[in-house]
Amino acid sequence: MVSPSPKESFTSVVVPCGWGRLIFAHTFKDPTDVAKELLKEKPDSRDIAFYVTDPHVILNTAPRDLFMDPSHTFRIRFASYHPLPEPFPNLQITGLQSKAELEEINRIYRSLGMVPFEVAEMWANRDDPRLRLIVARSNGSGVLGVALGVDHHLAFRDIRNGSSLWSLAVDPQISVPAVGEALVRHLVESYQADGRSYLDLSVLHDNENAIRLYKKIGFERIPVFAIKRCNPINEHLFTGSDLEKRYNPYARIIIHEAMRRGISIEPVHPAGGYFRLTLGGRSILCRESLSGLTSAVAMSRCDDKEMTRHALEAAQLRLPHQTRAAGPESNAAFLETHRSVVVKPARGEQGRGVAVNITTPESLEAAIVSAREECDIVLIEEYVSGIDLRIVVINYEVVAAAERHPPVVTGTGRHTVRELIERASRRRAAATGGESTIPVDGEAIRTLEEQDWKLDDTPQEGAEIRVRNTANLHTGGTIHDVTANLHPKLAEVAVAAARALEIPVVGMDLIVKACDAPEYWIIEANERPGLANHEPQPTAERFVDLLFPHTARPHTSAES
Repeated sequence: MVSPSPKESFTSVVVPCGWGRLIFAHTFKDPTDVAKELLKEKPDSRDIAFYVTDPHVILNTAPRDLFMDPSHTFRIRFASYHPLPEPFPNLQITGLQSKAELEEINRIYRSLGMVPFEVAEMWANRDDPRLRLIVARSNGSGVLGVALGVDHHLAFRDIRNGSSLWSLAVDPQISVPAVGEALVRHLVESYQADGRSYLDLSVLHDNENAIRLYKKIGFERIPVFAIKRCNPINEHLFTGSDLEKRYNPYARIIIHEAMRRGISIEPVHPAGGYFRLTLGGRSILCRESLSGLTSAVAMSRCDDKEMTRHALEAAQLRLPHQTRAAGPESNAAFLETHRSVVVKPARGEQGRGVAVNITTPESLEAAIVSAREECDIVLIEEYVSGIDLRIVVINYEVVAAAERHPPVVTGTGRHTVRELIERASRRRAAATGGESTIPVDGEAIRTLEEQDWKLDDTPQEGAEIRVRNTANLHTGGTIHDVTANLHPKLAEVAVAAARALEIPVVGMDLIVKACDAPEYWIIEANERPGLANHEPQPTAERFVDLLFPHTARPHTSAES
């Protein structure tokens, strides 16, 4: 028998965890009481009944309201645990240090589609001895990852002397490796030091990366089950539909919002991101955030960077100087004038063929050759230094703004640059559903050489190495929300650009000195911005508002 005995010292134990409550089902005398407790769940919370011994009885009590969670339970017995010989470099793991850190944690949770903490409740319960909230940092950074432990001995005098781990999350934007493993091992070792015997955790059955990590540490699967409430948060777990799983994150966020509003979804071509939304007599075909409401003219203007420039110049907006790539002499003359340039194909997306901060005629010609693999027409543009800013405009209102940073890896003193890139690329792919990876190509090698690094070098612990000069998310860049700090002038410029292009949904790419300063250069317009990249901003909500305005709720524009 692997589950705890139902004969514990305390009965009907419920532990508040900030995102909901843990209901220790085996401490309840009657299974029907577990069902009654689950039905007390508050709105926007996720309660979990764990260590369920009679799931069929509980489900039979409220079959329309409850479901069995499709997760596996894993356990590590501390007697067989093997700690690592050396601590994790660059990581410090401590308890919660301020209320502001809860907001950082919630940002991570929202970016991963997890239920955030109720801040006031979690802060009030920060000294609850049953809970152990730990966060990971690196050299004075903000929160990189978080995990919550529950001490079963203190919760209900567990005769098996156990503990459990919940809400493990790692910021998908970071470059520091092994944060998740460090958090798990910290909880294991701290509970082991407290005299506990084991640590349990629950993980979705198809979360292969997490399961691989747990098995690596020494966890083994056990037959323990959980039951949850049928609610909008859990909808994808109990509907039995694989519709969302067939789409990438950029389509999935819109589909989920449409499902929440009762809009029907017809999968047209999941691999290509196509789906049709229908409500009443209104039906709209979408490809992720590109819909039938975007005209062919507007789309072609954004697709062709020369046409984008023509429309924006006519609106008297500021852009870097630009020319078409021609012969080596004229190309070199443009470079000599501007000293540093960007090379990009006139048509293309996801950063393919783009090279940034080119400073020599030889590297310029090589970049042009690479860009021509994407499009015959290649543009050479004045390089403007600054911060890469993406502003999402929907229905001519600013909905989100985010700084985009080039991919960076952090040295461990043990891994080569190539190995660090591969590890970072795997983390980015896992965090984005395979949409973001870091290619090791000519642009990466050139960027490394600028910093005197080679792929087979082994950087010292803590060394930060930029892998690319471009900040495109599909090639490993990271994104950081700055909506609340956006300067009104930048919001005004983004809306003006959207109107000049006559496009209802667009991601405007700018180079700025700071997100809260007015100076800017527009460098590109994206007719199919990735709305999922801007959570927790309500990009999907505003997109569905545009398509089906009669389903919209009142909101405040981000630019007001």
